[in-house]
Amino acid sequence: MTPTRWLLTALSFAATIGVSLYLIAGWSQQGTSLALPARAHLLALLAVVVEVVARALKIRWSARAAGIRLPLSTALRTCLGGDFGAAITPARSGAEPARFFILAESGLASSSVLVILYAELFLEVFSLAAVVVAVAVVFRHAGAVVLTLAGLVGTYATVILGIGALALFLSRRNANGPPPRWARRLRLHAGRWRTIQRALRKLRTTIDSVEHVNFRPALAAFIASVVHVGIRLTVLPALVLTSIPSAPLAPLALWPLGFLYGAAVVPAPGGGGAVEVAFRVALGGDIPVSLFAAALVWWRFYTFYIYILLGAVAAGSTVLRAVRRTEDYEAEVESGGAVAEAA
Repeated sequence: MTPTRWLLTALSFAATIGVSLYLIAGWSQQGTSLALPARAHLLALLAVVVEVVARALKIRWSARAAGIRLPLSTALRTCLGGDFGAAITPARSGAEPARFFILAESGLASSSVLVILYAELFLEVFSLAAVVVAVAVVFRHAGAVVLTLAGLVGTYATVILGIGALALFLSRRNANGPPPRWARRLRLHAGRWRTIQRALRKLRTTIDSVEHVNFRPALAAFIASVVHVGIRLTVLPALVLTSIPSAPLAPLALWPLGFLYGAAVVPAPGGGGAVEVAFRVALGGDIPVSLFAAALVWWRFYTFYIYILLGAVAAGSTVLRAVRRTEDYEAEVESGGAVAEAA
């Protein structure tokens, strides 16, 4: 990344850590401790392992459904590398370039990589919806938290499916030729439009291949996706209920899922402290004062920071190359577009 983007990333992480310290300091005079029972950490680590393996299996089985062979080790590196790329870029924008680059370096054709990534994205939407429906039934008396989570998920799913539908429509009509009038009004000059057209042609090929999907591995991928989303409900309850079994389960399980997906729209890398503030506002009355600081710090560690560490170890250098190449390509497109417009 450029020095400016590294600086913005560093400032965002500094803000995130600073907000955490501020929230912790608010309870420092009331006997707050960051210590948790060993079993709490073991359960949280188990949840992380299950979540990562489920995602890797989802990617592998998604590939198999499309007739693509993908080793589990490559799928695992793809998941963790995507986490690392998402963490160090605004609005998690580095996740997909990182995953694409890792899969492409494994020897897959770009069209095959797109099939896998699109399948993963849509499985995420439908499995998230399935989990929300399930928890709405199980926690039907939870009230506002269920409605808020349903609203967040509905918005997320609508945006993803809407983008997919728009891309499909454009791929059938605008995959060739000069930019139409509406595109020029959106400042999509010739360089940018050519980039979009190449992506649309690949998308059309990708969608056409869906007609030949193998149902059994596709179903297995969906189940793995449901597991990967569902296991995220268990981390905070594992950290809190092992110390205070009487704490309310519904908010501990449901609010964090909304935080994790809501953080995707925060432009600052790492959330810039927004996740921590939302955690305090939503759960400050449900987690006892003596446990709040430990719950916040360790929940954030097991749902965010640990993935940065694992991703850096698994594919750190590859992810940085992917982010750098994406930035170089964007600069090249902008330069080419400026020349075209000047001509």
